[in-house]
Amino acid sequence: MKRSTIAILIAVLALAVAACGGGGESDGGTTAPAGGGVALTGDVANGEKVFAGTCSACHGADAMGIDGLGKQLAGSDYVANTSDADLMALILTGRPSSHPDNATGVDMPPKGGNPSLNDQSIADVVAYIKSLG
Repeated sequence: MKRSTIAILIAVLALAVAACGGGGESDGGTTAPAGGGVALTGDVANGEKVFAGTCSACHGADAMGIDGLGKQLAGSDYVANTSDADLMALILTGRPSSHPDNATGVDMPPKGGNPSLNDQSIADVVAYIKSLG
């Protein structure tokens, strides 16, 4: 009896996960794997809000960068040619000034210095900066 109960619970959980994962329209988001391998759909509109509250301090309100602080993200070849997963990893871990790819000489702190950002909000930021072309 116990095995059948567990099997039913697993089946119900699988159906619930499948139902949550598809069908709905997003705001043109993007999919990026999170730390646990779970695919997240980024919400461009929310990403814009998160960007304004966290990332714009260094990358500018228009994502055109601020000299000596953060690189231009709007229209960036780097953003366009980097996978969502790699952009998420970069935002999660940051980039020290000593990193060979850091062209500003300024540390990019993990999560842009905002420890309250979760995987979903970071996926939203990725969707937003990818939408900037």
